[in-house]
Amino acid sequence: MDSNRVVDGWDALADDTRRAIVSRLAEGPLAVGRLAAGLPVTRSAVSQHLKILKDAGLVSERAAGTRRIYRLNPAAVAALRDQLDTFWRRALESYADLAGPGTEESS
Repeated sequence: MDSNRVVDGWDALADDTRRAIVSRLAEGPLAVGRLAAGLPVTRSAVSQHLKILKDAGLVSERAAGTRRIYRLNPAAVAALRDQLDTFWRRALESYADLAGPGTEESS
């Protein structure tokens, strides 16, 4: 992924490792070391993935001593959910339009 490109939430979630990180953070805030312990990538790679998620606005961080604690940004996740709901609603409406009221036989 081009590091100069602005990343949106959907782009950020296109990667398996980032989806795994988001899934783990959905259970609660975690430090990089704890995240890396459960993933098949290095701690450095997890930090790089977290930067992309942070740039996309999906993750926030706070300092806790020498550690950085990461958590999901609920507003950003809700915005993605709203977009997905809109896509789904449009798909269902399109299907209903195709099916139309004249598809059932009348007696």
